[in-house]
Amino acid sequence: MVQLIVGRKGKGKTKQLLDKVNAEVKDIAGNVVYLDKSTKHMFELNNKIRLINVADYMITNSDEFVGFICGIISQDHDLQQMYFDSFLKIACLEGSEEESQVVDSVIRKLEAVSTKFNVDFVLSISLDAHELSEDLKSKIIVSL
Repeated sequence: MVQLIVGRKGKGKTKQLLDKVNAEVKDIAGNVVYLDKSTKHMFELNNKIRLINVADYMITNSDEFVGFICGIISQDHDLQQMYFDSFLKIACLEGSEEESQVVDSVIRKLEAVSTKFNVDFVLSISLDAHELSEDLKSKIIVSL
């Protein structure tokens, strides 16, 4: 399952994502990973959550990002949820031409990965709900 938290920059998506991951980790039997563009939020996360600074891994495009996600999943068979803060930035989608089509494509790939490996994804995306395709609108859990 892929869920989205959407809204323009500065609307509070990260706070929503942090609140959600910290609440969910209390009830989850498996492992939780939080991907971000820095370690800035390290002390706001429960210590059971693994924080990964994606900027450390020299990812240059969305295909490499999806491969990176699959690598994480392959190393942790107890992984249950992954949270992506600043999704457009960490997946190298920010400012790309045809941004909405590429975002759709990457999220479809994540949905396939989620189904195959039984890992749920929650993404914060710096886009408004009306900028997303109709397929993605059904995945929105918070719109700011």
